[in-house]
Amino acid sequence: MSASTQPLAGKVALVTGASSGIGAATAIALAEAGAAVAIGARRRDRLDALAGTLRDGGATVLQLDLDVTAEQACTAAVARTRDELGGLDVLVNNAGVMLLGTILGADTEDWRRMIQTNVMGVMYMTAAAIEGMVEQGSGDIVNMSSVAGRQARKGAGVYNASKWAVNAFSESLRQEVTGRGVRVGLVEPGAVATELTDHITQPDAKAASVQMYTSMRALQAEDIARAVLHLVTQPPHVAINEVLIRPTDQER
Repeated sequence: MSASTQPLAGKVALVTGASSGIGAATAIALAEAGAAVAIGARRRDRLDALAGTLRDGGATVLQLDLDVTAEQACTAAVARTRDELGGLDVLVNNAGVMLLGTILGADTEDWRRMIQTNVMGVMYMTAAAIEGMVEQGSGDIVNMSSVAGRQARKGAGVYNASKWAVNAFSESLRQEVTGRGVRVGLVEPGAVATELTDHITQPDAKAASVQMYTSMRALQAEDIARAVLHLVTQPPHVAINEVLIRPTDQER
């Protein structure tokens, strides 16, 4: 890419949950737009493969062994990014789990995992990054939510709750920092063809989810990555606060 087609040249981005799916696609999109990219996740082998792909494309990459449910790990990830890549301009809070299932008969460990990852992970990473962005007077925080953050449905109660929390947290943060040059964006995908359904533990819920995803032309991870890129490449005076993106075939 020429400099004119690299709108993020000189910028530094950090993407959580980067080992697969939307996170990996987003890291690639940001790197292709010129950013140096820190990629964080728990699966080191997947990160190694992604880092190789990014470096082959000429990107500067930092690999982070990152579990977003651990506050100290989040703080360390942001500090390493700033120390080794020279700053932090874009934080994409993508790490998440979708452990769908009924509330009746639920394994409450699924609930803990969703709240710790989907909610506290976003909060820990934001806490680590936000003060530096406010001090520099610029920055983008993009939080990955879901259509489930807008519409509650049976069989997804706690997942719904986790994404509604992300939406509320994002809007409150936006009001705090938008006057100080920091933008907060929310991306709310519908059905995306990723590994999320593989982790559902309730058999009926897993079967229903797989059936829904295979009954339509689901979104691809790259579709969501383009939405993230659109948010963070706007002129400084333009803030796109929410993007709801569904497959054309998805009714709800």
